[in-house]
Amino acid sequence: MLVDLLAGTAYNPAAMPAPVPTILVFDSGLGGLTVFSEVLKARPDARYLYAADDAAFPYGRLSEESLVARVLAVMERLVDLYDPDLVVIACNTASTLVLPHLRERFPIPFVGTVPAIKPAAQNTQSGLVTVLATPGTVARDYTRDLVQAYAAGCRVNLVGSTMLAKYAEAELEGRPVPDADLAAELRPCFVEEGEGRTDVVVLACTHYPLLLPRLRTLAPWPVTWIDPAPAIAKRVVHLIGGPVPGHEEGEDEAIAVFTAGTGIGAPLRRALLARGLLRTAIEAIPLSL
Repeated sequence: MLVDLLAGTAYNPAAMPAPVPTILVFDSGLGGLTVFSEVLKARPDARYLYAADDAAFPYGRLSEESLVARVLAVMERLVDLYDPDLVVIACNTASTLVLPHLRERFPIPFVGTVPAIKPAAQNTQSGLVTVLATPGTVARDYTRDLVQAYAAGCRVNLVGSTMLAKYAEAELEGRPVPDADLAAELRPCFVEEGEGRTDVVVLACTHYPLLLPRLRTLAPWPVTWIDPAPAIAKRVVHLIGGPVPGHEEGEDEAIAVFTAGTGIGAPLRRALLARGLLRTAIEAIPLSL
């Protein structure tokens, strides 16, 4: 039996508070903040690192081989520095391609982000569903396989936006784009066929919910918008459990880490603070093409 030498009492391991996990939320830029916010609600006691690979943003410009190599290299550095217990890849483009490589390389659980096509098919009344994503996500066989598996009975409109992720970054950096620019990216999402029209839009890039209030206003008619972040938070809790009793809030400040940090100004710092990221750091990892 172990004894506390100062108090002279028996040591009871069951009475000691369980350690809280360190959770790393990773994205190419700021879109993963939408996922981070939901995971933080689910595990407010955890230690957090939000990592934005802004030196390589946007990932859609990289070849598949280059993207895999880039994410593995950045993750190698982050895992070595911060030793996370779980990693959330809060990026559809990376998740549809890199997750198998990450799980093979690192002995920790990874939670990915994939287009929420199954709940879209379950929610549509008209059968007309739009998946709004990056061009890279739209082009992946993984996305088309999801459509075939879960929405074969629907008319699924795959829309690859080239600009929305950049517009979301600009929004948080205090440089909002005009409504007309957003409306132009949104227009292909809304389809009318006979008496039916699009009634569900899947936001298949974590950047897009950052613009959701404006997208709702600019939409030509009301639709159900599906954000995958709440489902990702549930998956995190499923893997590592709920909050540890006695640790209502994280004991350490949540940190935002950037691989370049060129867009960090006062508006972005305020946006990060509002989401609970009290510290920022730059872990310079230049992109080599």
